[in-house]
Amino acid sequence: MWKFLSHLPNFAAMNPIVLFLLSSLFIKTLSLKPEPAKNNAQITVMGLVYCDICSNNSFSRHSYFLPGAEVQIDCNFRAFVPKTREQISFSVNRTTDKHGVYMLEIPSVDGIECAEAAIASSCQASLVGSSSTSCNIPGYRSTTDQIAIKSRHPNLCIYGLTALNFRPAKRDATLCGN
Repeated sequence: MWKFLSHLPNFAAMNPIVLFLLSSLFIKTLSLKPEPAKNNAQITVMGLVYCDICSNNSFSRHSYFLPGAEVQIDCNFRAFVPKTREQISFSVNRTTDKHGVYMLEIPSVDGIECAEAAIASSCQASLVGSSSTSCNIPGYRSTTDQIAIKSRHPNLCIYGLTALNFRPAKRDATLCGN
Protein backbone atom coordinates (compact mmCIF):
# COMPACT_ATOMS: atom_id res chain seq x y z
CA MET A 1 0.00 0.00 0.00
CA TRP A 2 2.81 2.50 0.79
CA LYS A 3 5.07 1.40 -2.06
CA PHE A 4 5.53 4.96 -3.34
CA LEU A 5 7.59 5.70 -0.20
CA SER A 6 10.06 2.91 -0.93
CA HIS A 7 12.25 5.14 -3.14
CA LEU A 8 12.79 7.73 -0.37
CA PRO A 9 16.03 7.47 1.65
CA ASN A 10 15.90 5.85 5.05
CA PHE A 11 16.48 8.82 7.37
CA ALA A 12 17.06 6.60 10.39
CA ALA A 13 19.97 4.91 8.65
CA MET A 14 21.44 8.20 7.33
CA ASN A 15 24.65 9.51 8.85
CA PRO A 16 23.71 11.99 11.63
CA ILE A 17 26.26 14.51 10.35
CA VAL A 18 24.75 14.50 6.85
CA LEU A 19 21.27 14.78 8.32
CA PHE A 20 22.39 17.72 10.48
CA LEU A 21 23.99 19.52 7.49
CA LEU A 22 20.93 19.03 5.29
CA SER A 23 18.53 20.21 7.98
CA SER A 24 20.66 23.25 8.83
CA LEU A 25 20.76 24.26 5.14
CA PHE A 26 17.00 23.93 4.94
CA ILE A 27 16.48 26.01 8.08
CA LYS A 28 19.01 28.61 6.88
CA THR A 29 17.14 29.12 3.59
CA LEU A 30 13.87 29.59 5.47
CA SER A 31 15.40 32.24 7.72
CA LEU A 32 16.93 34.31 4.91
CA LYS A 33 15.25 37.67 4.64
CA PRO A 34 15.01 39.28 1.25
CA GLU A 35 17.14 42.36 0.87
CA PRO A 36 15.11 45.51 1.01
CA ALA A 37 14.52 46.94 -2.44
CA LYS A 38 16.39 50.09 -3.30
CA ASN A 39 14.18 53.11 -3.11
CA ASN A 40 15.14 54.38 -6.56
CA ALA A 41 12.54 55.95 -8.76
CA GLN A 42 11.66 54.71 -12.22
CA ILE A 43 10.65 57.77 -14.22
CA THR A 44 8.62 57.94 -17.43
CA VAL A 45 8.28 61.20 -19.36
CA MET A 46 5.69 61.24 -22.12
CA GLY A 47 3.68 63.53 -24.36
CA LEU A 48 2.23 63.74 -27.84
CA VAL A 49 2.51 65.73 -31.05
CA TYR A 50 -0.38 66.41 -33.41
CA CYS A 51 -1.02 68.20 -36.69
CA ASP A 52 -3.34 71.16 -36.12
CA ILE A 53 -4.98 71.32 -39.56
CA CYS A 54 -7.10 74.38 -38.70
CA SER A 55 -4.18 76.31 -37.11
CA ASN A 56 -6.12 77.23 -33.98
CA ASN A 57 -3.80 75.57 -31.42
CA SER A 58 -6.40 73.03 -30.40
CA PHE A 59 -7.13 69.47 -31.36
CA SER A 60 -10.14 69.52 -33.70
CA ARG A 61 -11.93 66.81 -35.63
CA HIS A 62 -9.59 67.48 -38.56
CA SER A 63 -6.41 67.21 -36.47
CA TYR A 64 -4.39 64.01 -36.35
CA PHE A 65 -1.53 62.64 -34.29
CA LEU A 66 1.83 63.03 -35.98
CA PRO A 67 4.08 59.96 -36.18
CA GLY A 68 7.81 60.45 -36.73
CA ALA A 69 8.02 63.97 -35.26
CA GLU A 70 11.23 64.71 -33.38
CA VAL A 71 11.08 66.21 -29.88
CA GLN A 72 13.80 67.34 -27.47
CA ILE A 73 13.17 66.53 -23.80
CA ASP A 74 15.00 68.51 -21.09
CA CYS A 75 14.73 67.37 -17.47
CA ASN A 76 16.08 68.49 -14.09
CA PHE A 77 15.84 66.17 -11.11
CA ARG A 78 16.95 66.94 -7.58
CA ALA A 79 18.21 63.89 -5.74
CA PHE A 80 17.62 63.71 -2.01
CA VAL A 81 20.69 61.95 -0.72
CA PRO A 82 21.66 62.40 2.94
CA LYS A 83 24.08 65.32 3.46
CA THR A 84 24.16 66.27 -0.23
CA ARG A 85 21.94 68.02 -2.73
CA GLU A 86 22.62 66.56 -6.12
CA GLN A 87 20.96 67.70 -9.30
CA ILE A 88 20.69 65.58 -12.41
CA SER A 89 20.04 67.35 -15.71
CA PHE A 90 19.82 65.88 -19.16
CA SER A 91 18.57 66.55 -22.64
CA VAL A 92 17.57 63.84 -25.14
CA ASN A 93 15.77 63.67 -28.46
CA ARG A 94 12.89 61.28 -29.04
CA THR A 95 10.74 60.46 -32.07
CA THR A 96 6.99 59.98 -31.84
CA ASP A 97 5.53 56.55 -32.52
CA LYS A 98 2.70 55.76 -34.94
CA HIS A 99 0.23 57.30 -32.47
CA GLY A 100 2.15 60.58 -32.13
CA VAL A 101 3.41 59.68 -28.64
CA TYR A 102 6.98 60.25 -27.50
CA MET A 103 8.31 58.60 -24.38
CA LEU A 104 11.46 58.58 -22.30
CA GLU A 105 11.97 55.90 -19.68
CA ILE A 106 14.61 56.39 -17.02
CA PRO A 107 15.02 53.03 -15.27
CA SER A 108 16.53 54.09 -11.96
CA VAL A 109 17.76 57.32 -10.44
CA ASP A 110 19.54 57.01 -7.11
CA GLY A 111 18.22 59.36 -4.45
CA ILE A 112 15.05 60.40 -6.27
CA GLU A 113 11.77 59.40 -4.72
CA CYS A 114 8.51 60.04 -6.51
CA ALA A 115 6.89 62.08 -3.77
CA GLU A 116 9.77 64.56 -3.72
CA ALA A 117 10.46 64.22 -7.45
CA ALA A 118 7.01 65.52 -8.26
CA ILE A 119 7.77 68.73 -6.37
CA ALA A 120 11.48 69.30 -6.96
CA SER A 121 11.83 68.06 -10.52
CA SER A 122 10.72 69.26 -13.91
CA CYS A 123 10.72 68.24 -17.56
CA GLN A 124 9.98 70.17 -20.71
CA ALA A 125 9.71 69.13 -24.35
CA SER A 126 10.35 71.20 -27.48
CA LEU A 127 9.65 70.56 -31.15
CA VAL A 128 12.70 69.74 -33.27
CA GLY A 129 11.19 68.63 -36.58
CA SER A 130 8.14 67.26 -38.33
CA SER A 131 7.97 64.10 -40.39
CA SER A 132 5.28 65.61 -42.60
CA THR A 133 5.99 68.07 -45.41
CA SER A 134 2.36 69.19 -45.39
CA CYS A 135 2.29 69.86 -41.63
CA ASN A 136 5.66 71.27 -40.57
CA ILE A 137 5.14 74.79 -39.19
CA PRO A 138 5.55 74.75 -35.38
CA GLY A 139 2.45 75.70 -33.39
CA TYR A 140 3.08 75.06 -29.71
CA ARG A 141 6.88 74.85 -29.80
CA SER A 142 7.47 73.78 -26.22
CA THR A 143 5.44 72.36 -23.38
CA THR A 144 4.07 74.84 -20.90
CA ASP A 145 2.90 72.44 -18.22
CA GLN A 146 3.53 69.02 -16.83
CA ILE A 147 1.45 66.71 -14.74
CA ALA A 148 3.37 64.53 -12.29
CA ILE A 149 1.49 61.30 -11.63
CA LYS A 150 2.47 58.98 -8.81
CA SER A 151 1.67 55.44 -9.79
CA ARG A 152 0.22 52.78 -7.53
CA HIS A 153 3.51 50.99 -7.98
CA PRO A 154 6.05 52.19 -5.43
CA ASN A 155 8.44 54.76 -6.85
CA LEU A 156 7.12 54.89 -10.41
CA CYS A 157 6.79 58.52 -11.54
CA ILE A 158 5.04 59.51 -14.74
CA TYR A 159 5.43 63.00 -16.15
CA GLY A 160 2.72 63.83 -18.68
CA LEU A 161 3.66 66.88 -20.74
CA THR A 162 1.20 69.12 -22.58
CA ALA A 163 0.68 68.44 -26.28
CA LEU A 164 2.87 69.97 -28.97
CA ASN A 165 1.69 70.66 -32.49
CA PHE A 166 2.67 71.50 -36.03
CA ARG A 167 0.35 73.09 -38.56
CA PRO A 168 0.23 73.40 -42.35
CA ALA A 169 1.77 76.43 -44.05
CA LYS A 170 -1.66 77.45 -45.29
CA ARG A 171 -4.98 77.05 -43.47
CA ASP A 172 -7.67 75.18 -45.41
CA ALA A 173 -10.72 77.46 -45.23
CA THR A 174 -13.03 74.87 -46.81
CA LEU A 175 -12.22 72.37 -44.06
CA CYS A 176 -11.95 74.74 -41.13
CA GLY A 177 -14.18 77.69 -42.04
CA ASN A 178 -13.15 81.30 -41.61
